[in-house]
Amino acid sequence: QVQLVESGGGLVTAGGSLRLSCAASGRPFSTYTKGWFRQAPGNKREFVAAFGRSGDSTYYTDSTKGRFTISRDNAKNTVYLQMNRLSPPDTATYYCAMCTSCVEPYLSDEYDYWGRGTQVTVSS
Repeated sequence: QVQLVESGGGLVTAGGSLRLSCAASGRPFSTYTKGWFRQAPGNKREFVAAFGRSGDSTYYTDSTKGRFTISRDNAKNTVYLQMNRLSPPDTATYYCAMCTSCVEPYLSDEYDYWGRGTQVTVSS
């Protein structure tokens, strides 16, 4: 089993930045594909960013590309999401997730483990 705990959310004004963290416990962290998703009220959960199967490649949704950066620290069992130039449409609950063998890491159904989420609110 893997337990995931997100932190770092909060209220920020448009143009600001936040850095989300996701601490993992359980099985060896480095063997999992890691991703971030978000869900706004009334919307479906959507893909934000992820590492590829090899861990060397990264994927981003079009709306976050160039503004968000996913990274990891295997020694700390932690994955991060640096979010810059935030805008009100980025307001959502952000979830980290991990899977043992994601083929398509942008699909939420591929993931085995989920955190409880951290709220990000961007004011205009």
